[in-house]
Amino acid sequence: MKKITGFILLLVSTAASAQTGGAKAIVTRYHNIFNAPPVKTPGTVAVDAPLLGNGYTAAAMAGPPEAQYYYLARNDFWRLKSGFNESYPAVLGRLSICFPALKGAAYRVVQDLYTATTKSSFIKEATAVQLTSILSAAEDMLLITVTNTGATALEGNMALELPGKDQFHINPPLENKFEDVVHKGTDKTGAVWIERGFAKDVDLPTKATAACKLVGNDRQTLSVLPGQTVYLACAFSGNFKSKDPLSSVLHRVNSFTIAAFNKMTAQHQAWWNDYWNKSFVHIGDSITEHQYYRSLYNMAACSRDPRFPPGIFGSWVTREIPAWNGDYHLNYNYSAPFYALYGANRLEQALPYEAPLLGFIKRGRYYSQKITGISQGILYPVGIGPLGIETTRKNALMEKCRPGYIKSGEAEDEGLFFGQKSNAAYGAVNLSMQFYRTYDKTFTQRVYPYIKAVALFWEKYLKKENGRYIIENDAIHEGTIGTLNPVLSLGLVPMVLKTAIDMSTFLGVDKTLRSSWQGKADSLAGYTTQEREGRTVFRYSEKGTAWWGDNTLGIQHIYPAGAIGLNSDPGLLKVAHNTIDAMRRWKDFNGSNSFFPAAVRVGYDADTILKELHAYSLHTYPNGFQLNNPHGIENCSTVPNTINEMLCMGHQGVLRVFAVWPKNKDAAFTNIRSEGAFLISSAIRNKEVQYLKIISEQGRTVTLQNPWPGKELVIRSNKRRDFRGSGNRVLIPTSKGETLSILPLPESKVPRVALLPKG
Repeated sequence: MKKITGFILLLVSTAASAQTGGAKAIVTRYHNIFNAPPVKTPGTVAVDAPLLGNGYTAAAMAGPPEAQYYYLARNDFWRLKSGFNESYPAVLGRLSICFPALKGAAYRVVQDLYTATTKSSFIKEATAVQLTSILSAAEDMLLITVTNTGATALEGNMALELPGKDQFHINPPLENKFEDVVHKGTDKTGAVWIERGFAKDVDLPTKATAACKLVGNDRQTLSVLPGQTVYLACAFSGNFKSKDPLSSVLHRVNSFTIAAFNKMTAQHQAWWNDYWNKSFVHIGDSITEHQYYRSLYNMAACSRDPRFPPGIFGSWVTREIPAWNGDYHLNYNYSAPFYALYGANRLEQALPYEAPLLGFIKRGRYYSQKITGISQGILYPVGIGPLGIETTRKNALMEKCRPGYIKSGEAEDEGLFFGQKSNAAYGAVNLSMQFYRTYDKTFTQRVYPYIKAVALFWEKYLKKENGRYIIENDAIHEGTIGTLNPVLSLGLVPMVLKTAIDMSTFLGVDKTLRSSWQGKADSLAGYTTQEREGRTVFRYSEKGTAWWGDNTLGIQHIYPAGAIGLNSDPGLLKVAHNTIDAMRRWKDFNGSNSFFPAAVRVGYDADTILKELHAYSLHTYPNGFQLNNPHGIENCSTVPNTINEMLCMGHQGVLRVFAVWPKNKDAAFTNIRSEGAFLISSAIRNKEVQYLKIISEQGRTVTLQNPWPGKELVIRSNKRRDFRGSGNRVLIPTSKGETLSILPLPESKVPRVALLPKG
């Protein structure tokens, strides 16, 4: 077998040579560059500022050169009160660094994505300064160096401030300033601190604190000589992290040294180095590739706290009350930012997603029983928060300011549903993605109660009619009351039932429930079609809404529900293609994050997808948020998810590489996470796939679409002797921790070895 082994090692080494530098060689090319101060920061929607974050605390940078502001917020700092417009992620305050002599200076901020380091340079003739900022991934601290890069001395000051007037959005009676508890001060060492919380008329009290100090200095003034650097450290905490958060932050800044500053900076960079190397791609389009990596940067910067995931605007809440309460909006907004994380192998950033869904189960059971009479299921409203909080619950404010919700039936009992029954099923999407890509038993045990409850709801809610099961009174769009068989739910429901079956089998529980779940999935009503522009396309519902002028609900049964793919009936795929053509929602206000991957899943023209994705990537602020789109982080999934699906698709039980990728376009990827708990690496060059590497985490069987049609495969394992496979599809059993290196077999060079069965 030495000939086979040597042959594979030679070709794999050659094919992978373009990526020997790892993620660093790729990601270090990309920077977010700001040549003018932000104009939409602070704001109640997505901001245009440089974004810093570590998944717990965030800072959005704004202001002119002479007055730089770091707007501060924390994932775990909310006003927690179940009630319409009464609960939201809150602002903590801001840190300011001011040098009056820099008024009128040139402005330039450059963010290095690879090291998550932001350098702000302000120059006015001989007066100049550079601020270097990180929000440490190693500990909850903002570290800033202030370097005088000019020829004249600089005099300024720093201040840590409670939220000012510019951080409140007050529009009574709908948006109000709720009573808070605020304190601020300076301790004997010169450390300044702020504390803000909500304790009155809330369901759960909250508190957040920050303390800031010049390292090794008891002054708050900034006197910086030419060539000199001063160090500033700001620590954060809250009542969910510490029993005494104020003492915690003061202790951290008062014990901080320049040596600790440098050590933490190195730890921060090491964390980001590890983050980028979890998975990476190289696709030869710098515009799209830049958007790919800054999208993943933003998700790392806002999603790490296991109990408090980011809301609509990520961690960058700069003004109260943010639009849509900045909450977890369950009719797609909450789910969408996480779509890309599973394929991109960023499971730490995906972890927080489950917490609010699991925390709301008790209330979901109440609504299921009260509204539909289904005792074991769960029914979720449109808006929830962390720790079981319901952000859209009917209250006096809704009755006064939004009576139409109640009169129209969009509010049922105490919940705001807009007529939609699908919110909990939509919440299951990402849990299903993570299950099939990890087969992690601990994760599955945690989330199975939720999946089971959603499945039980739909098992009872479906109604049998003429040999099929139908979905009644489930709005396709908000407020379209009375819809029959909405196309989204026709995709979501079988996804939920299949996931429940596979999870229960995996865990060895609830065997008696599976046959009913399977029967309902098998006999669910089919999709309704219609004619538009001379083509057959999907109808949004069988009865009710037929079409919609924006949004992408017309294809969300394809993605994220996953009901249609390359293995589907050709006639169904044709209708899917026609619907993509008719909708053309590449730059949709809401749904681009599902439209692009849906196009990939059904094998739409790859050149068109990449062309539109390039245009989409140009339509952004420098921080990566979509230009003039208020929706924040939901668009962070669009580019990385689409690219990963184009390069490596594990949908419908078949692993395909470069299946929806232009064959004349070189590309490479490392460790894309695929269904079956496989990490996949490959490259295409000169129209030929160069190699395929599969790491099996759980020892499952992979069904591989042969990347070299008509050729036999040589498969090298780190755990067993080399073997061969052939056919259009190759079934390859694996063991846990096994690494497979796969290449086509040139008959003249390699002797015959063990042959796998054809797929």
